[in-house]
Amino acid sequence: MLQNTAGPQVTDQFEALITGLLEDRFGTTANFLDADLVSGLRQTLLTHHAAGRMHPAGIGQKFDHQHNLSIRGDVIKWLDDHSDNPYEKTFQALVKDFIHYLNRTCYTGINTWEFHYAYYATGSYYQRHLDQFRQDRRRKFSFVVYLNDQWEAADGGQLRLYLPNGETLLTPTGGRAVLFKSDELEHEVLPALLRPRLSIAGWLKV
Repeated sequence: MLQNTAGPQVTDQFEALITGLLEDRFGTTANFLDADLVSGLRQTLLTHHAAGRMHPAGIGQKFDHQHNLSIRGDVIKWLDDHSDNPYEKTFQALVKDFIHYLNRTCYTGINTWEFHYAYYATGSYYQRHLDQFRQDRRRKFSFVVYLNDQWEAADGGQLRLYLPNGETLLTPTGGRAVLFKSDELEHEVLPALLRPRLSIAGWLKV
C-alpha cells in the first residue's frame, strides 16, 4: 500500500524539516517515506541502473558543465515530471504537498523542483560543495531522501554538513529526508564502503 500524502503524521514530518531548518540550518526526519515507498523507489532505481539508463553526474552548468570523477562519482537519472510509475507519482505528490506547506507557512515562493536518482557505487563519493550555481540562483533548498535497505554506519556514505559551529554526520538510512538551503550549507557525501548508496536528490526552486 502506497503512503497517503495527507494527514497529521505527514504534517509532523513537514514540521520537523522546517523546524530543523530554522533552528539548526538543516532539517531531517527519519520516516519521510514509508517502507513500501522506499522499497518501490529503490527497485525502480536499481532497474534503471541495471538497464544502463543512469549516467555519470556532472559538475557546473551549461558551458561550465564537466565530469570529474575525482570530485564526484555517482551516476544519476532525472525523474520525469509526467512519470506513470506509481512510486514516482506518489513521491512527487508528497513533494508537492510539502512545497505547498512550506510556501503557506514560510512564504518561500517555491514554484518548481527537480529531482534525480543517485547511485553511489562502492568507493564513490562527492567532495565538499555548495548546490548553488554562480550564474543561476533559482535553487533555494536542497532536498534528499534515502532509499537504502537496513543501512548501517559501517556502510559509510554519510552526509557531512559543514555548520558554523562544527560538522554533523547523517547516516543515509532508508526513508530519511534532509532539507537545507542550497546557497548556505556546504556538504559532502562520504565514500560508500561496503555496498552501493541509493537516494533521490534534488532542489526546490523559484
